[in-house]
Amino acid sequence: MIQRNFFSNVLKNCKKFENFAIVTRYLTSEAKTEKEGGESKKDEGESKKQEGESKMEEGESKKQEGELKKDENELKKDGGESKQEPKKTKVTVVEGDGVGPEITDAVMQIFDIASVPIEWEKVSVAPKLDAKGNMVIPAEALESFKRNKIGLKGPLMTPVGKGFRSLNITLRKEFNLYANVRPCKNIEGCSTPYKDVDIVTVRENTEGEYSGIEHEIVDGVVQSIKLITKDASMRVCKYAFEYAKKNRRKKVTVVHKADVMHLSDGLFLNSAKKVAKQYPDIKFDDLNLATLCLNIVQDPSEFDVLVMPNLYGDIISDTCSGLIGGLGLTASVNMGDEVAIFEAVHGTAPDIAGKDMANPTALLLSALMMLEYMGLEDMHKQISSAVYAVLKEGKVRTKDLGGVSTCSEYTEEICTKLVAT
Repeated sequence: MIQRNFFSNVLKNCKKFENFAIVTRYLTSEAKTEKEGGESKKDEGESKKQEGESKMEEGESKKQEGELKKDENELKKDGGESKQEPKKTKVTVVEGDGVGPEITDAVMQIFDIASVPIEWEKVSVAPKLDAKGNMVIPAEALESFKRNKIGLKGPLMTPVGKGFRSLNITLRKEFNLYANVRPCKNIEGCSTPYKDVDIVTVRENTEGEYSGIEHEIVDGVVQSIKLITKDASMRVCKYAFEYAKKNRRKKVTVVHKADVMHLSDGLFLNSAKKVAKQYPDIKFDDLNLATLCLNIVQDPSEFDVLVMPNLYGDIISDTCSGLIGGLGLTASVNMGDEVAIFEAVHGTAPDIAGKDMANPTALLLSALMMLEYMGLEDMHKQISSAVYAVLKEGKVRTKDLGGVSTCSEYTEEICTKLVAT
């Protein structure tokens, strides 16, 4: 009886255990399934997260690409604007008297066709009475030169023998334009009896006989003082050697009359000799003024760079201009430490003023020197080629050069050459 009850309890417990095992298996299976499902959802979440991050990265990439394109467009825009409108340099312009306005206008037309980046600032140097009753250059003109540092000047007229001081000398004194430089070289198509001329005159510009120191001692006796200083002499001689060095010239000759004016011209000559020692690669010699005049008309090819005091420079520079065809073909600049004024050195020609007969070549060549000074080498080369091509052909030239063309026709022909290049 006891055994039966024991086995009966065992069987009941077995069923309980069996049911427990079934429940356990079921619960274990569900848990596993839930775990697997959870992991699957987790994986799915991770996948979506990665997909989101991928889209986010793609968005960032597109954003960066857009910014790059924007920067590129900005650069193109800036580059385009820079190319279309380069920065312009202001240049003070004095049209001058007589034919001055006509030849100045011709230069401006040619530079405009060539798109030279210059802004012209016109001023008048016609003298006015100041508060003390003195004739002076207008303050606004002087301020323009001081501000812009570069000027282009047509010919100016000074009444002769009426007590007026030369406006050209006044400008030189005002801005300490100590060196006048004139290159004189044969131009193809403008033949002269002289060949192989290639001379540069460097003239001391602020003292000498043009110092303006003169007075009447007694009735009928006038004294004019020639002022020569060591500083001014050294300065202009150094400029001549520096010019020779920069432009690969081989020789510098100092012109003087030290055999007669022992102190004044002797000081200038000795200053040149001192400066010459600093430039051993450049040949140096000196010539008496009279000897130079004789030799230069016999064989101008002997000479290279000439440096001399004021009066001699005035005379010899005009002589050199005559060797190549005249002042109408000669460029010129007055150089200072702060200001440079490029000019036509011929007269005002009042007899042909306003008749469209003037030759603008001298002022044009001076303006081309100005482009070199400003570092606009390409512009200089472009316009020079057009000018020299027209002169070489000889079909269109003004009356002073043996032609029949007007100033306007000559200017237009140069412009046509520029457009064609």
